[in-house]
Parts: sequence; structure tokens; C-alpha cells
Amino acid sequence: MPTPTPGTPSAWRRFLVVARPYWTGDRRRVAWAVLVGLVVLMLLDTQLAVLVNHQTGELTSALSARDADRFWQAVRTMLWVVGIAVPVYAIYYAARDAYANDWRRWLTHRFLDAYLGDRAYFRLAGVDNPDQRIADDVNTFTGRSLNFLLILLGSVMQLVAFSTVLWALSKLLVGFLIAYALLGTVLSIGLFGGPLIRLNFWQLKREADFRFRLMRLRENAESIAFYRGEKQERRQLDQRLRAALLNTKKMIRAQFMLNLFQRSFSQLSLLVPFVVLAGQVLAGELEVGQAVQAGGAFAAVLSAVSVIVENFESLSRFVAGIDRLHVMAEKLEQAPPAAGIALQPARELTLHGLTVTAPDSDRVLVKDLSLTVPAGESLLITGASGSGKSSLLRAIAGLWTQGGGRIEHPPQEDVFFLPQRPYLQTGTLRSQLIYPSTHSTRGDAELLQVLDEVQLHHLADTPAGLDRSEDWEKLLSGGEQQRLAFARLLVHAPRVAILDEATSALDDANQQRLYERLRERGTTLISIAHRAAVASFHRRVLQLTGGGRWKLFHTPDPALAASAAGSTTAAEPGGETGAKRAARQAGGSDRDEP
Repeated sequence: MPTPTPGTPSAWRRFLVVARPYWTGDRRRVAWAVLVGLVVLMLLDTQLAVLVNHQTGELTSALSARDADRFWQAVRTMLWVVGIAVPVYAIYYAARDAYANDWRRWLTHRFLDAYLGDRAYFRLAGVDNPDQRIADDVNTFTGRSLNFLLILLGSVMQLVAFSTVLWALSKLLVGFLIAYALLGTVLSIGLFGGPLIRLNFWQLKREADFRFRLMRLRENAESIAFYRGEKQERRQLDQRLRAALLNTKKMIRAQFMLNLFQRSFSQLSLLVPFVVLAGQVLAGELEVGQAVQAGGAFAAVLSAVSVIVENFESLSRFVAGIDRLHVMAEKLEQAPPAAGIALQPARELTLHGLTVTAPDSDRVLVKDLSLTVPAGESLLITGASGSGKSSLLRAIAGLWTQGGGRIEHPPQEDVFFLPQRPYLQTGTLRSQLIYPSTHSTRGDAELLQVLDEVQLHHLADTPAGLDRSEDWEKLLSGGEQQRLAFARLLVHAPRVAILDEATSALDDANQQRLYERLRERGTTLISIAHRAAVASFHRRVLQLTGGGRWKLFHTPDPALAASAAGSTTAAEPGGETGAKRAARQAGGSDRDEP
């Protein structure tokens, strides 16, 4: 964990940043009402504990005095007290856990809203393992926050209740108690505070890194198996495991010293009250039962004032978790970077003086690009690797806003993007077809017809049909995954389709059939592809030549488009590239900008 700087908020302030919204937001009435109910149960439980302690002393005194009537009366009273205390205790802890569960639900929804809203998950930087922070750290935060809050309140109640009992029995014992508790608290914070918090912070991070690497291994199992990359993966896993285990060793040493201190502190506390009160008991000034009662009260008050000592190890883990949630909350609350590229709704896709720069960089990928793709027409974007093709698509999709100029396109719901590697969820076949929608007005017959169009009808040839549930990413080949992604496109029937190498795993026949389906439906097509055959489905070719420069060709003849796409950089004898020749023969433009 970084060393705190003067501007770093305290642990308490970081806690408030994460916790306050639950107590001040739309859930505040329930939050405060249930908390008041828990406090009432705690008060009742504390009072019952005082009665149990009193009856314990009464039982001891009755036995010491050999008074049978007094003894059996104390037994009957104790049974009544215990009969009430047990259900109160059970109800209190059940209500506390249910309350923590409700807080976790609310806070998790809050983080998910911020994480998925405005595509923060795409631009979030500087936050490792956000999945663990939302899934695990939120759960730990809410459970331990409520636990420590109630422990603190309970300690105050216990302190007040038993201090009265202890003061009536021995004022000298109260003085010993205060000095003993203060000494233990100061030593625990001073000796074990900072180191344990830092070690717990790093342990959470390193455990998350190890788990994330295992998850990556599972997600990319097939690629790793083809590469036979087990040794490299094992080396990466060993590095992360070693880091976690080394940190654990440091924690074990620190915890060993803390355990020595805590055990000595608690064990000696059992002896102190009897040593202090021995003179009075031996002189006959105090009953044995009263000494036992004083010992119980001493232990209860000491526990109340020593709450930090007794819970220090879990408290240090809790503070480390607060740091992780606070960092993520701050990142999610930050406003997205100012958009240099303006996005406006329109009937057609039009770019006006568009300049695209890489995020957090001055590198210009596309400069001063202006073009219009009329409805139902098509545009192929070509260029060498790294020339900015995918970056241009990200700008059109609104994912990248760095740069300048203006992009006009139909509403987002009328624009559909197909990446080279489709995203497939584990779920039903129906859910794959309608993704990202959660429901569709299309009936089963229409969905099955779409599967026929992409030659995947066999996926529904099971008793479950469209409700068949599988891990589709592992079940389907790369070509089948791309055809299933095309089926999504056909189901949603958008006005504009953006395809980033979306047919790279398909054979020419399947590729031609799918592009023809889109053209028949009048879909505006924008494609990135390296295969020359794709050019035959597009009327315009935009060639990115690097450094922000570009060339635009109008190719009414499909053969000329294929020639342009197949010769984007290589020059033929005589110095004229295939792309320039195609443009010249088609009567198109050959702009080199800037």
C-alpha cells in the first residue's frame, strides 16, 4: 500500500465515502429503522447479561453459605433470565446478518450501476481486479462495517452497565481496569497497527492477481493448448503464487507477535480482579460470590474498553479492504474525459473533419476525415496493422472520444457492432440470438429461420430447442461463433452494421452468403477486413496509410474494389499501386490527407 501523503484522506474519511450513501440515500429510512431495532435488542441483551452475572454471584454465595432456599431461588431466576436471553441473542444475530445482506445488495448495485454506466468498465484504468472488489470486497466491507459498528455500540452499553456493578463492589478495581486497558490499546496500535494494515492490503491484491491469472488460463484454454504454453503459464502462476505466499509469511510473523500480546493481555486479565480483591475476601469483608461477580464485571468492562486489542487483526484486514473500495469509488465517480469528438444523431453515417487520437497520447491515428455513407451503401476500411482501422470504428461507436470533428449516425439502437471474436455468454441459445437485449418480440419460428440463414439450425435440433443451455464459447468453433454473431445481427436488423474482421474465420461461400443477406436487407455496411474477397461487397474503400493520412476510393465495379483492397501498399512495376489504378479506372478520388 502506498505511503499516505498529506492529501490522503484518513481511514475514517475513506470509510465514509463508501458507507455514507446507504445511510443518506433512497434506503436511509430502512437503514436507520433497522439499526434502531438492533440497538434496542443490544440494550436488552446487555441488561440480561448483567442479570446473568448477578445470578452467577448469587448462586456462588448461596452455595458458600450452604443456604438451600437461597440457592434454588437463584436457580429459578437464572432459568427465567436464560429463557429470555437465548431467543433475544438469536434474533439479534439473525437481524444483524440480514441487515448486512441488505446493505451488500444495495452497495453492490450501486457499484454495478457506476461500473456499467457510461461504459466505465471500458475506460476504467488504475484499478486492478475490479471484479474482486465488487464481488468480495463489498461483501467483506458491509459485513465487517456492521459488525464493528455494533461491537462498538455494544461495548459502550456493556461499559456503562458493568461499570456500575464494578464501582459498587470495588473502586480500586476500576482504577486498575482503566490503566490496564489503556496500556493494552496503546501497545497494540503502536506495535502492530501500520504493518498489519499494509500487509493485509497487499495480500488482498496478490491473491486477486493469482486468481485472475487462473481465470485467464481457463478462458484461453484452447489457445494455450495449441501453443503448448503450459510452461509459460506455470511460470506466470508461480510468480503470482510466490508473491502471495511471501506476503503471507510476513503476515504470519506479524500475527504471531500480535497473538502473543493478545493472549498475554487476556490471560492476565483473569488474574487481576482476584489479586486486587483477595484481601477483602480473606478478611471477610466481601462474599466469595461478590468476588466472582466482580471478576465477571471486570472481564466485561475490560472487553468493552479493549475492543481494539481483541479485534485488531480483523480490523487491519477491514481497513485494507476500505482502501481498495475507496480507490474504485473515486475512479468511478470521476467524470469521463472531455469528448473532443461530437456525436450527433442523423439518418446517415457522416464524418465531418474527424480527427482520432489514441487515449492518453498525442498520437494522431486519423486526421481531418470527411465522408458520407448513404443509407444502404457500404464502406470498406483497409490499411496496414496499426494504421488506426479499429480505432476509427471505436470512435464511430462512441468508445473513443479523443480528437476532434463530428460524427453523425443513426441512434445507437440502430447501430450494431460485430467484433472479430464474438462475445458468447453461458446460457440458452435464445439468449445468444437476442443479445444484448433481454427479451425480443420475435417468435421461435423467426429465430429458427435466422439460424437457417446462417446454417446453424442444428444447434436447435435438441429436445430443448432454443432453450438449450451450453457454454457456447467452448462448444462452437471460431467459424460457428462468427455465424452465430451474424445471426444476432440479422435478429436485430439494425440500419448500420459495423464489422471488424467479423468473417475472418469463415470460408468464402459462407462469407458471401452472409454479406448478401445484409445487402438484401438494405443494411448500411462498414467493414474492416484484410481478405480481398470482402471488397466485392462494398462500394467505397477507405485506405488508412498511417500518420493520420488516408485515401478514399469510390469503386462501383466490384472487381476494381477487390483490386484496391488486395494492393493497399505494394507498388507494381512503373510505380503505380493497384489501389491507385483501380481508383483511376473507376473515376474515383485519390486523396492523400493531410
